[in-house]
Amino acid sequence: MPRHTLVKTLDKSISMSYHSFVEVFVESSYTNARKKMMVTKDLYQVLGVSRDSSEKEIRKAYRKLARQYHPDVNPGDAQAEARFKEINAAHEVLGDAKKRSAYDKYGDQWEHADQIEEMQRQRGGQTFRFGNGGVRFETGDLGDLGDLGGLGGIFGSWFRQQERASGPRRGTDIEQPIELSLDEAYHGTTRTLQFAGQEPCVTCGGTGEIAGATCHSCQGSGVTMKTRRLEVKVPAGVDNGSRVRIAGEGHPGTAGGPRGNLYLKVSVRPHDRFERKGANLYTDVEAPLTNAVLGGEAEVTTMTGKVSLTIPPLSPNGKLFRLSGKGMPKLNSTERGNLYARLQVRLPDKLNDTEKKLFEQLREAGV
Repeated sequence: MPRHTLVKTLDKSISMSYHSFVEVFVESSYTNARKKMMVTKDLYQVLGVSRDSSEKEIRKAYRKLARQYHPDVNPGDAQAEARFKEINAAHEVLGDAKKRSAYDKYGDQWEHADQIEEMQRQRGGQTFRFGNGGVRFETGDLGDLGDLGGLGGIFGSWFRQQERASGPRRGTDIEQPIELSLDEAYHGTTRTLQFAGQEPCVTCGGTGEIAGATCHSCQGSGVTMKTRRLEVKVPAGVDNGSRVRIAGEGHPGTAGGPRGNLYLKVSVRPHDRFERKGANLYTDVEAPLTNAVLGGEAEVTTMTGKVSLTIPPLSPNGKLFRLSGKGMPKLNSTERGNLYARLQVRLPDKLNDTEKKLFEQLREAGV
């Protein structure tokens, strides 16, 4: 039975009882459909992690593989580029808690989670379950839906018909990790990203079908994975965990819907001089013992240069001096945090006879 005929049969069968659907459609089609299926790689295997891996473990595995197969590291290597796309696609799903949950339930049909669950609600809790022995309908979860095989494309075609009937839908978002130096976070920066993303299939125009048959270029998904290069601006003031929205650079929508957004998930590398706490910065400033006791001047390095700091007499070791407005810029604001200089009193390395006598006199005086 041609694939487009199976889709029409499924559409007609939705209004029938599930047992009638089995008799009309499944028994005559399931075996042949599975023979024609394209095996979909398990996303956990793509990243080399187990299904119970933590978010941190998944992120670590992704970064290691992305560095290994990045096109800039493997110029002209088509296999490395294909692997890089595959790694990015896997992380896009497993790196997002909501998408990962849907994938764990529905496998490669995770993008249709909303429609599947809506159909389940309309059918009073009855759901599809798939196994090696055929198809049956029962009340329970949809944990095995990822094993649809060839039928996955058939259900996908039906879901696409429902999407078109319900009107345009916005595309899903993409989250891309980005690592910055503290200097880049202070001033803001521009980066050129290279990542794998979905684009509408040029063969079928994003419909997933050609003359009622499944498009072989995109396997009926309506999209293909391509390596994208995109220049993005990161605003000043971002911090660890900041999410920067790049509007309209996510995955394409369906039925003419707008694209989703690209979100940059920021991490900022530690600095060797400054410690950051929110918009405030902390640094050490050295002063000789005489300046700490008698008062004096010290030079403090800031993010934009050096300034002079007045040290009052009898300043104890560890005292904090606030330099207002010399900290980090506050995100999406004209305000800035403060820089706190922590006094580190420097003791002399050695004393000559005269200096030693002076200190002995101070000790005798009880100072």
